[in-house]
Amino acid sequence: MIAIEAEGLRKRFGNVEALKGVSFRVKRGEIFGFLGPNGAGKTTTVRILTGILKPDSGKARINGYDIIEETLKAKQSIGVLPEVSNAYPDLTAWQNIMLIASLYGMRRREAETRANELLKEFGIHERKDAKVRGFSKGMKQRLMLCMALISDPEIIFLDEPTSGLDVQSARMIREKVLEIANERKTVFLTSHNMDEVNLLCDRVAIINKGKIVTVDTPERLKSRVGGNVAIEVSFGGKAELNLENVERFGDKHVIYTTNPYKTICEVVDFARKSGVEIVSINTRTPTLEDAFLKLLEMER
Repeated sequence: MIAIEAEGLRKRFGNVEALKGVSFRVKRGEIFGFLGPNGAGKTTTVRILTGILKPDSGKARINGYDIIEETLKAKQSIGVLPEVSNAYPDLTAWQNIMLIASLYGMRRREAETRANELLKEFGIHERKDAKVRGFSKGMKQRLMLCMALISDPEIIFLDEPTSGLDVQSARMIREKVLEIANERKTVFLTSHNMDEVNLLCDRVAIINKGKIVTVDTPERLKSRVGGNVAIEVSFGGKAELNLENVERFGDKHVIYTTNPYKTICEVVDFARKSGVEIVSINTRTPTLEDAFLKLLEMER
């Protein structure tokens, strides 16, 4: 079953064409990653899918409901965790959750039971009667996830859910995302954290300049990077490594190769001849970030 469907979505803001015919499908029970550089069209797409914006043309369906023609039914299927907190700071955590529950038309007793469960699960039950204004960012994020999940939605949109969080809060949210997917619910995740996307997502869509570049699994995307292995080397002094398929990141050089032994020998030979010290040298398989950057480069 298809949980989310975008078909030929187009949206223009003045002279800027934000979306240029965006199409993709998300299966039920899937954790679907949505990646792209700033200004690529991610936020516009999510706002259309969640009923905040209307597209200039194209269709968007949530659980089979047209987001424009059947907005209420579509919205009843979703929970949304925005990147910026939408909790009211002068209300308590409990009041914020009850407000969202009332908007979904939940029965009071059912809402209270579920709210207590969620607040305990996310470790903020003891602060349920405190105003949100005094919450840390991690606590606000956990509260907002409680608010997104209060109606037990079939589809959850998460926009940068762990951005800027402490390790404990980030791990708690990642574990909850996996738990949600195990319940055959659908997660639509936007994130700049490539390790997180690689860990969580079944498939990933990459958008750039208002167009979908590709949709594939993380492992297949990584396999598109030239070479099977990345050699990462750091030198003790200034050095310009003159080898094929080499990129510079800060004090590190990264070389993509199908013959790691030969490449390491070339790096060692270069260091000896140049009189520079090798501080560290590591081998790793290409990451999702490598694939992401490579695919964006191919689009230029």
